[in-house]
Amino acid sequence: HILRVQNYVLVLAKALSKRPEFETLLTPAYIETLYRSAPLYDMGSVGVPDRILLKPGRLTADEISIMRTHTTLGHAAIERAEKTLGRAAPLLSMVKDVVLCHQEKWDGSGYPRALAGTDIPLSARIIALADVYDALITSKVYKSGVPHDKAVQIIFSERGAHFDPDLVDAFIEIQDSFAEIAKRYADTDADMQHKIEYMANAIAEIATL
Repeated sequence: HILRVQNYVLVLAKALSKRPEFETLLTPAYIETLYRSAPLYDMGSVGVPDRILLKPGRLTADEISIMRTHTTLGHAAIERAEKTLGRAAPLLSMVKDVVLCHQEKWDGSGYPRALAGTDIPLSARIIALADVYDALITSKVYKSGVPHDKAVQIIFSERGAHFDPDLVDAFIEIQDSFAEIAKRYADTDADMQHKIEYMANAIAEIATL
């Protein structure tokens, strides 16, 4: 999953950098920092119990509230790391943005801050699209992923709602690259077995509550 998202982010950022409205910000240095930041975007999830992260059914309102804390938990951890360093580092600055804002939506309906439009950092907007694409096409223990074409349709349907319209347009142009990355870094049988074991542990945790 991490390798797929990291490479989706790379090809999408490079495609965007060729557009006049993005070429000033999306420099090679920015893209490299974004590529290095991508594996950490969901780091706050370690603070959410597996019984919630891996729950096969619908989450309760309380479970949704807990799950949504992964953005602020991760952001707080990076801020502590910066204090330990005694300085701000460019990589950590971008990591903070993607960790905190990757669940924001273009129309302002996301979380944790209900940011909208270009108030959402570009890095987080790029991560968001890559993350959702991978969530759509990837099979879970309790559900099958959708085909690439269906994932593309779903993302296009969220143009201007969940996603930055310019990012969706760029994604449509390079969608074949996303499909190739998904195939290259597809989950193995061993990966699925690992997921099954995690799911079993999560179910056992629920049963003891």
